[in-house]
Amino acid sequence: MVSDAFAHKPLKKLYLFDVDNTLTPARHPRSLTPELQQTLCALREKVAIGFLGGSDFTKITEQLQTGDEVVLDQFDYGFAENGLIAYKLGKQLPSQSFIEFIGEERYQLMVNFILHYIADLDIPIKRGTFVEFRRGMINVSPIGRNASLQERKDFEILDNKKGYRKAMIEALKTKFPDYGLTYSIGGQLSFDIFPIGWDKTFALSHVEDENFEEIHFFGDKTHKASFVGFSSVALSEIDHLCLLEGRE
Repeated sequence: MVSDAFAHKPLKKLYLFDVDNTLTPARHPRSLTPELQQTLCALREKVAIGFLGGSDFTKITEQLQTGDEVVLDQFDYGFAENGLIAYKLGKQLPSQSFIEFIGEERYQLMVNFILHYIADLDIPIKRGTFVEFRRGMINVSPIGRNASLQERKDFEILDNKKGYRKAMIEALKTKFPDYGLTYSIGGQLSFDIFPIGWDKTFALSHVEDENFEEIHFFGDKTHKASFVGFSSVALSEIDHLCLLEGRE
């Protein structure tokens, strides 16, 4: 039986939506379309809904903000940094810390290695913010997160040919084999580093006790997860599922 918090919902389901390239284009502030906003509002009448992104909470809310409304008021759940920062019905849940997991000494060794590696990297452009520290992970970009939109597109094409990010990840795995970390390429210009198990499925740990009958994840890149009643669905299926849930 679903918890009291969601007992009023006609369907005992949770729909989670990726942010970049799903709810909005990557890193585009205020880019949630009115049509999708209406769809989410209609869905919320039937099921619990939430956003689930890898970026920090500030970046996600910048993208989802459309007016003066509080973004968290539009969702039942809000998950930033793969769920390491979590909100339920507008209230923050206990969080996890990358720096507490890895320790300051190991963190310094890794960051120093990354910066030396990038300094020696022969690529056409380098901008700024090569390492972005987040509460639950670090994000690494060989060209820097300050790159323009066009520079991001150009680097993605070049990286697909040259494999800069893949090579850098392999170097990190070789240098720090006992750190217990996962490396995940995402977006156009960077990759994330976080403890094993702290990917987007980590968010599910916050909802296990809610007893949802089904949990669906919508994203541009989806995969299976070992969680009862969980499925990942391409965003293109959202209209079909809205019809199934009774939206006219």
